[in-house]
Amino acid sequence: MSTSKLEASLESGMHKKLQSLTGNWEGITKTWFEPGVLADESPVKGAIRPLLGSRFVMHEYKGSLNDKHFEGIAIYGFDIPNNTFQSSWVDSFHMGTGMMFSTGNETENGFSVLGSYGGPDIPEPWGWRTVVELTDEDTLIITAYNISPGGQEDMATETRYQRMS
Repeated sequence: MSTSKLEASLESGMHKKLQSLTGNWEGITKTWFEPGVLADESPVKGAIRPLLGSRFVMHEYKGSLNDKHFEGIAIYGFDIPNNTFQSSWVDSFHMGTGMMFSTGNETENGFSVLGSYGGPDIPEPWGWRTVVELTDEDTLIITAYNISPGGQEDMATETRYQRMS
């Protein structure tokens, strides 16, 4: 009997890499609204769990920004037929009532996905690149970069997590 592509991926491929992110996490999130000027540094707690037979993982997190509570959810997956990582992201601060869908590729310690945002007050869409890296078994770093319509890329957020369980 042959193994399905998902089963093979869970055993030794990209889905195994996604599953390595599961657990409870605590850390610090830094936020920048302008290049090189740290606007906030606050504690954050997150949990990453498998979804739909480990086809995806869901990252739920809660923290604060300038002493105001925020929370968010990201779903990460790997699309086997298209050989691409995917992310769907919502939160109560950055995204407002919108959802961001991003796609990208594997990196040495994780993956990098690129999406965009815009609206009536933002005539040209801006890019948003998210890099998810498990630098060791118990350290997860999620970094996001704002990309101007002209291509200038600057750090927007950095969450440094330690595994709690």
